[in-house]
Amino acid sequence: MEITRFEPGHAEPEHYWYPEVRNATIHPMVQFFFNMTTQQIKQRYCHLHPEADPEAVEKWLKYQPKHYVHSGTDLIYCTNDKGNRRMVIIENNSSPSGQKSMPLLDEYQEMGGYKEYMEQSFKPHLQRKRQIKGCLAVFYDKNLVEARGYAAAMAEVFDEDVFLVPYHSDFDTDLVKYEERVFYIRESKEMDWQPVRALFRYVTQQPWSRFPMGSKTLVLNPIITCLAGGRNKLIASKAYDLFNAELESEGIRIHTPETIWDVAQNEVPIWVKKMGGHAVVKVPYSNAGQGVYTITSERELEAFMDLPNRYDRFIVQSLIGNSAWSSRTKLGTLYHVGTMPDKRGRWYAFDLRMVIQHTSGGFRPMAIYGRRAGVPLPAEAGDQLDSWSVLGTNLSFKKEEGWGSDTDRLLLMDRKGFNKTGVGLDELIDGFMQSVLSMIAIDQMSERLLNKRGQLKKSLFMSLNDDPKLLNELMS
Repeated sequence: MEITRFEPGHAEPEHYWYPEVRNATIHPMVQFFFNMTTQQIKQRYCHLHPEADPEAVEKWLKYQPKHYVHSGTDLIYCTNDKGNRRMVIIENNSSPSGQKSMPLLDEYQEMGGYKEYMEQSFKPHLQRKRQIKGCLAVFYDKNLVEARGYAAAMAEVFDEDVFLVPYHSDFDTDLVKYEERVFYIRESKEMDWQPVRALFRYVTQQPWSRFPMGSKTLVLNPIITCLAGGRNKLIASKAYDLFNAELESEGIRIHTPETIWDVAQNEVPIWVKKMGGHAVVKVPYSNAGQGVYTITSERELEAFMDLPNRYDRFIVQSLIGNSAWSSRTKLGTLYHVGTMPDKRGRWYAFDLRMVIQHTSGGFRPMAIYGRRAGVPLPAEAGDQLDSWSVLGTNLSFKKEEGWGSDTDRLLLMDRKGFNKTGVGLDELIDGFMQSVLSMIAIDQMSERLLNKRGQLKKSLFMSLNDDPKLLNELMS
């Protein structure tokens, strides 16, 4: 793997999107949503949720995060046995994909959301921070197409060379090093080291093993956002509960599946049984569809129990399936609304990824795309059902070298793809509000977990996340 230099004025936009996105036309309703003002979003949301305090909604939409500048939220459009629909958060991502799957809002703005993010979020955030002298870079370990887009946009906006740096778990120490709280890079072994003053982090796999806290090199998003919920589903659930307690008097709430924390592997069958034999078990620190196990039968439960595991703790969540085979919880049963039926009467589970950013005017949507499962939702879940095939929506898959993406299941926000989802403008607004609230919850948890020197409060972290194997992975 090599470090690539991006020069200003040499962007090639056709290289930064999936092929099917380049000629896609944005759906008018999605375009309208992206052009709504904060006031319009607030007014419509409060009109449909009269229990919500309008002043509180506006306060949170204009909240200034201290750590979490951009995020991607995975949402399921679901309903219950009374026909009440809602957007439910499955997880939050601190290094989210999205731009490469988003049709242009304005065909004359060739760098699309890549450049908008650099102008409206990354650059203003850097200007508010003290910076060392050095270069700019994008560090990545997957999603090369999107990483290139951000590097090219950064070069355009800052009008200087930007370096795209592969930073996998087995990264080349001859090209990247970390000394005295500063990252250094060089394009080859023959060149001098140069410090990095700021970097955009697109590193997703155990990023805490390669990024420390308290570095002089500014990192967006900083690694604390991963540990506080952006890559840690266990802490995210606790962050949501803490924030929901604050929101209760304001008539607002983060909606998630029922979640059981701190579950040892031998305790999993107890919680699966309590949820009616249907549940989702997650390794809290995995992403890209890895470490997620949907369980709808004794066969799938036994297969999970036989797996070797890297960590000691799991979370168990209620399963959102079809109306006849979803988890039973104290909040009732939720199930997929699903895609619109095709001509053969088939419909699929899907989720929406909503990427948002913080700007001077508050939170704004940045990109949206959908992902459907590979196999249609069946009416019944038999003992031989491969539940992941009908519920798993993530497009990423591991190859012998690197990662691939199953774009055949991608739902673009164009005229064809968006119509398949059956989602309307009000659901987009609801999903946006859920994304904002979850992002704030994680930002507040990030602040709780840091001391005045910007270092992790290890005793507090371990009291919330008692998993020594995770702590041993942290880069000091």
